[in-house]
Amino acid sequence: MRLLNTSCGEIRGRLHKSGVMHVLFLLLAIVLSCHGCPDRCVCSSQTVKCQNQDLDAIPHSIPANTKFLFVTGNNISNMSVASFPTRLDQLTDLYLGGNGMEYVEEMVFDNLPNLLRLDLSNNRIQSFSERAFPDDNKLQLLNLSRSFHNHSYIDVVLNFLCSGSLLQLTALDLSSNDLVLLPDVFGSLSSLVSLSLQNSSIITIHNGTLKVPPLRDLDLRDNSLRDLPTTTLAELSLKPGLHIRLAGNPWRCDCFIDDMLMWLKNSTQVVDVQNLTCADPEALRQHQLLQVEQSQLKCSSEMEGVLETSYVFLGLVLALIGVIFLLVLYLNRKGIKRWMYNIRDACRDHMEGYHYRYEINSDPRLANLSINSDV
Repeated sequence: MRLLNTSCGEIRGRLHKSGVMHVLFLLLAIVLSCHGCPDRCVCSSQTVKCQNQDLDAIPHSIPANTKFLFVTGNNISNMSVASFPTRLDQLTDLYLGGNGMEYVEEMVFDNLPNLLRLDLSNNRIQSFSERAFPDDNKLQLLNLSRSFHNHSYIDVVLNFLCSGSLLQLTALDLSSNDLVLLPDVFGSLSSLVSLSLQNSSIITIHNGTLKVPPLRDLDLRDNSLRDLPTTTLAELSLKPGLHIRLAGNPWRCDCFIDDMLMWLKNSTQVVDVQNLTCADPEALRQHQLLQVEQSQLKCSSEMEGVLETSYVFLGLVLALIGVIFLLVLYLNRKGIKRWMYNIRDACRDHMEGYHYRYEINSDPRLANLSINSDV
């Protein structure tokens, strides 16, 4: 009995000591995680959050073991090589959204060798260096949604996608940007499988733009697409594993959408095909595209409008030509009048000569007189 009591006491002592040691280890982990935490930031484990602190630059005293870094909702307009002066080998996720960022300079991410996911959404990027990422970067996801607000130079800004350094990029988000025309910048993204272009005001897709990437997920919802060109349909058909979203576009259901309608009925690529509806003409508005028959796709009314416009234009051109002609006549009225008088006198002399010859030929006496006078 005494031996049993002794054993129980030893066990309780050991449990007490192990519990104390566990608490000490937890306290030590907390102290270590808080050590070196930047001012106005919150650090926990391997996560650092510097959100909505009105910062104008990336804090420099970021712990070396940081894996997730959130610097969002601040006023960081420029990113340069000085933004990350020390190497952060463990950083995989970087969130820099909502900073009003305008310039991303060269070598910005050179000290982030294991960066996998980068969020630059909700900024105002005007310049993005083609050398911002190192050649051996491992970036897999890039979020640039709501980051461009002027489509006139967006193709220049997106040229960094053509640098050939983003070979491991698999997901790209360009949604909610004023793209209008989809730039041809995806030729170097050989690993891209997911592309979001939702709500980007796109009106058409040029031939060859999406040929290279091995896309599996393409989001084209809520744009300004009226139809898809035949060349684009053929290009998409070459990717049988591709899933496409097209809802929310103002489809024009006339004879020009004939090929697309046939493609929709024979393809399984469009996952939201049941949500595609006609926006024009009025007779087919809100009709599902799959329920529209080929016989309903007409262009007569539209062509009549085009012809009517052409006739009006032709009438205006002819009227302009008539006004110019009358103006030329008015400015040269004296010369024209003189020219007409000269023609009249020439015609009169000519007619008088004919008349004289006719009188001579008709009277034999005058004819003989004329011959004798000539002799």
